[in-house]
Amino acid sequence: MTPATRSTRSTRVTPFGPDATDIQVLSVVRELASRCAAEDARRDAERILPYDEIRDLGEAGLFTLTVPKAHGGPEVSTRTLGEVFTELTAGDASIGQIPQNHYFFVNVLASAGTPDQQAFFYEEILQGRHFGNALSERGSRTARDFEIGFARQPDGSRILHGTKYYATGALFAHWIPVYATDEEGRVHAAWVPADDPGVSVEDDWNGMGQRTTGSGTVRFEHVRVPAERIVPVYTIFEKDEVFGAFGQYLHAAIDTGIAVAALRDGKRLIHELARPRKETGLDRAADEEAVIDLFGGLALRVRTARALLREAGEAVDAARADLNSRTAAEASAAVAAARAHSDEVALKVSSGIFELIGTRAADRALRLDRHWRNARTHTLHDPRRLKLRYLGGWELNDTPPPANGLV
Repeated sequence: MTPATRSTRSTRVTPFGPDATDIQVLSVVRELASRCAAEDARRDAERILPYDEIRDLGEAGLFTLTVPKAHGGPEVSTRTLGEVFTELTAGDASIGQIPQNHYFFVNVLASAGTPDQQAFFYEEILQGRHFGNALSERGSRTARDFEIGFARQPDGSRILHGTKYYATGALFAHWIPVYATDEEGRVHAAWVPADDPGVSVEDDWNGMGQRTTGSGTVRFEHVRVPAERIVPVYTIFEKDEVFGAFGQYLHAAIDTGIAVAALRDGKRLIHELARPRKETGLDRAADEEAVIDLFGGLALRVRTARALLREAGEAVDAARADLNSRTAAEASAAVAAARAHSDEVALKVSSGIFELIGTRAADRALRLDRHWRNARTHTLHDPRRLKLRYLGGWELNDTPPPANGLV
């Protein structure tokens, strides 16, 4: 990606202001999601990266939603942001995932940035710029064993050198925040301009699902990061926090959106393609009692996922309003429940719709399999078994989920 190409993605936006309502925000999101859905299947099949669509999100102000009102942003609630991600993902699962890392790092700034850092980057966001990510590495023992070079310089800056993988959204971003550890093993986030001469982003993501997220490889060649662009992430976990719960909440919203899309397309294709069993004497498969019952079961799963997501969002908002060890633990447990259920629902609904449509559902021209591929790929981010363990520990033994940013 050349600097010239990157520069065309920085456009002045008319963001939602401090007086924006949830109704206004969700109305804009639903209109954009509908537009994204029109070409979703083709983008997936041909792996067409959504540069235009991400630009449209930026111009509509959809990267500004958690900028505080005091800085000129709408500062929507966590619950509302979950609705935003669900709707956007229902339009296109890859496009729905791309802003997740942006909002993750806005939360890093809100949780550990200095007032000057917050003011600078909030203004960047309001001016139409957004964040990608460079978190993951290969070959390390855990998700927090960062091997990338992060050498301190006499002036307080650091030299960043190394490679990150699965960098969702980095291809489309203006800033690429990087996780790295200092000499004492403490985690920091360093903000690097995407057009820095030492940065290269490779479009080498080859996943079976979420095919157009731009989750490629980012290489840093001795990039100097000034001290004012480095945020001490480790300080977040020195106090009560809902940082990890917030990040996992957005993943739950993405899984829920995939399930919503699968159920929507399943309904349409049952009406368009499915044939009733001859012995029923019916003209439409949609009138067959067994089909109605099974579809109702899938719909129940989706409705439950949405309800759990709303409950989890409200728990995170409540904890932020009155943060202590118990409210933080309850928020994490509520998110764990939403995440465990949305994981299961995305997989079951995206698979279950096939049997209700019949053999013709397997026609590759329909591209119906993309929902299951998206669900299976995205749900691999974190093991569902751990969510159940955290939820059970809290509900049974009052053991708080771990404060590690991964809950």
